[in-house]
Amino acid sequence: MSKQYYVYIMTNKANTVFYTGVTNDLKRRVYDHQQKLVEGFTRRYNAAKLVFFEVCGDIEAAIAREKQIKGGSRRDKIALIKAANEDWRDLGEEL
Repeated sequence: MSKQYYVYIMTNKANTVFYTGVTNDLKRRVYDHQQKLVEGFTRRYNAAKLVFFEVCGDIEAAIAREKQIKGGSRRDKIALIKAANEDWRDLGEEL
């Protein structure tokens, strides 16, 4: 059985900041962000709402996709989120 990796985007309640990350355990990682267990950006800007994620089959692909998303414009990130999650639901509640 191969391992899965996730590229994800977190935002705050107002959907004004975006954090893009990679993990092999999405449920745990979202919990870490929500409980403010992770130092840095997500804690500082209260980015605790999961609005987007993709599944990748290997870590190299996941890291490459993360870099691609991070390198995109704000408009690109918004379009990506809206295409997968038009209502900006907190997908963390569905994990």
